[in-house]
Amino acid sequence: MIINKISIIVPAYNEAATISNILDKLIHLSLINNINKEIIVVNDCSTDNTGEVVEKIMAAHPSSEIVYVEHAKNAGKGAAIHTGIKSATGEYLIIQDADLEYDPNEFNILLKPVLDGYADVVYGSRFLGGSAHRILFFWHTIGNKFLTFLSNLFTNLNLTDMETCYKLFKTDIIKGIQLNEKRFGFEPEVTAKIAKINNIRIYEVGISYYGRTYAEGKKINWKDGFRAIYCILKYNLFS
Repeated sequence: MIINKISIIVPAYNEAATISNILDKLIHLSLINNINKEIIVVNDCSTDNTGEVVEKIMAAHPSSEIVYVEHAKNAGKGAAIHTGIKSATGEYLIIQDADLEYDPNEFNILLKPVLDGYADVVYGSRFLGGSAHRILFFWHTIGNKFLTFLSNLFTNLNLTDMETCYKLFKTDIIKGIQLNEKRFGFEPEVTAKIAKINNIRIYEVGISYYGRTYAEGKKINWKDGFRAIYCILKYNLFS
């Protein structure tokens, strides 16, 4: 499989403290087989100076292919991902949070099953392999595993980490899916819908995880967990 370019979607809301670091990593990232990359930053109406930081980085790196989009109103992470998907021009796309929880250097791990001709979709699992994982919240881990189990129960997949940020999609496939969830319901919705595609080839690889605390800017909460359960039921049983 030959890939000329991947699109990297970076949804951002009040990430001024970390977005310069993640964009610097993405700009200097070397992809396997010299694959080109476009970086699509979607500012979800941040109330801090996220936009100014991004614009300064773009000015400092004019040769880097960075696309910057702003939402007029805060719409949620899922909505920012939808905007990024619409803007993507690469054959494949991947989602990269604007914080520092995931390491872009591991994109090549996700790309390998695609380049080897095996996969259309690749999930990066925080629960597989021997990569580094920050030790944080017990109940978050239990919650993630429960949501993955519930999702698998309906999709008949054997994923270990449905809620992972790192999802690599063939762009034509993801653009052909009608996505509705505006917040963190994106993960169970997209998983339910790709599982229904005939002959879809889904792979999973182990990645590292450098989680952050709420004091450090983590945004997901227990309400999002209940929404995820709702989405699993809605998009698997009634959609």
